[in-house]
Amino acid sequence: MKIPCAIYRGGTSKPIFFLEKDLPHDAKKRDQVVLAAFGSPDLRQIDGLGGADPLTSKVAYIGPPTVPNTDINYTFGYVGIIQPVIDYTGNCGNTSAAVGPFALLRGLIEPKEPVTKVRIYNTNTKKVIVAEFPVRDGDLVSEGDFRIDGVPGTGSKILLDFINSGGAVTGKLLPTGKVKEEIRFPTVGTLTVSMVDAANPFVFVRAKDLGLEGNETLEEIAGNDELLKKCEEIRSIVAEIMGIAKKEDATRLSPGVPKIAFVSPPTSYLTPKGKVDASEVDIVAWMTALQKLHKAYAVTGAVCLGAAAKIDGTIVNGIYREVQPGNPPAVRIGHPSGTIQVEIEIEKRNGQIELSKAALARTARMIMDGYVHVSDRVLR
Repeated sequence: MKIPCAIYRGGTSKPIFFLEKDLPHDAKKRDQVVLAAFGSPDLRQIDGLGGADPLTSKVAYIGPPTVPNTDINYTFGYVGIIQPVIDYTGNCGNTSAAVGPFALLRGLIEPKEPVTKVRIYNTNTKKVIVAEFPVRDGDLVSEGDFRIDGVPGTGSKILLDFINSGGAVTGKLLPTGKVKEEIRFPTVGTLTVSMVDAANPFVFVRAKDLGLEGNETLEEIAGNDELLKKCEEIRSIVAEIMGIAKKEDATRLSPGVPKIAFVSPPTSYLTPKGKVDASEVDIVAWMTALQKLHKAYAVTGAVCLGAAAKIDGTIVNGIYREVQPGNPPAVRIGHPSGTIQVEIEIEKRNGQIELSKAALARTARMIMDGYVHVSDRVLR
């Protein structure tokens, strides 16, 4: 089979884009084709387009809108590397940055100069993302002087606003109704955690409770198998508490959602690109995806962490308030590849906490537009 696709760098991720109509309509057959296109399951994904890393094992399906007041449909999937599964539970904010440009490439939206605005319906979370990106001569202007950590060079700024993104997966900004709670884990013991669902559901844990200082290097965390096992134990049990998957099935059936992040107060630390000073950030956070360290903090993770920072009583809020008692709109997050900033506004309506704004900027560019060849044996 010869299937049209395009590879984009969206933010700090490198997803593969397909039009919905170019893949089998049957979901099971579609997943079989996509897994084969990525070369999964295989640790190296050597026989496909996957890059053997959570940041490069992502897929997006784009199609015409099915919801009023939107321009396109967008479905995101975490493609398993070792496991033959595609996790559609949540969204990827970095991938979202390239959705508009791909839709423009395939003629699903009309170009408007100098800035094209597109309302994207994310089928995973049933939420709308508004993206604005520069256009010239009917195409994305990918060159620019805007820089994001975790990506070499610069590009044009793509603005993303995750509209009403609270309760993206569980239906509630606070899935259990509590800002923090104590949970006993079989191996790790009793920990105080905060569960928040904004753009994607997360469980937040204090880094010190996992024996970390917050200034570890990327290599120290990525190579700490014991720590990653603890994170997966916590994530799996929280998956059941959130109603996403049974704890014994979470690794296999929902490896990407919920996510786990361990947070610590501002501290100076080294990244592959150099030093991040404590004065540059409000909080330091690390997260895992597909049981591996996420080498750059996810956009949806930034939205969720930013929301947690603004909700009184969460463990993230406790750290944030120590640094920013004046509560400025932007939350500056330190992560393994540098920093990311998100603007968050929290409001109380009818006694409920609601996320009214979650905006940030990314860059994106097309890397390849062509075809992937997949053996038709995968459908036999």
